[in-house]
Amino acid sequence: MSAHIRSAAPSVPALAPYAQALLRIVASYLLLTHASAKLFHVPHIAMFDGLPLFSLLGAAGIIELVGGVLVLVGFFARAAAFVLSGELTFAYFIGHASQGHVFLPLLNQGEPAVLLSFVYLFIAAAGSGAWSLDARR
Repeated sequence: MSAHIRSAAPSVPALAPYAQALLRIVASYLLLTHASAKLFHVPHIAMFDGLPLFSLLGAAGIIELVGGVLVLVGFFARAAAFVLSGELTFAYFIGHASQGHVFLPLLNQGEPAVLLSFVYLFIAAAGSGAWSLDARR
């Protein structure tokens, strides 16, 4: 039985680029829903009604839209992911940590921002993986 497990081990690293690609695609989809809510009101979130484009949230929406599309298709994904990681860190400290409980994102509803920030930091360091335009270049 252990011989069977050892023979499967070399194929596990071969799956890493596909796992990276799935992480990149899902994280980008989630971020694009935030951008779409801010900029196009789809899905509708009441707090974004009347959002000025030239505001912090408007700028965040533009960064999320452009960066989210670049990372989604894997084009200049490392640079875009690095910018998105910074934007999400900024969003956490401005929008969530300022409500209190800086070191407890569970209590200030900042968990998604923290998690996505580190996902994008990972993508910036590790690359976009398979199924990307970067991999074809």
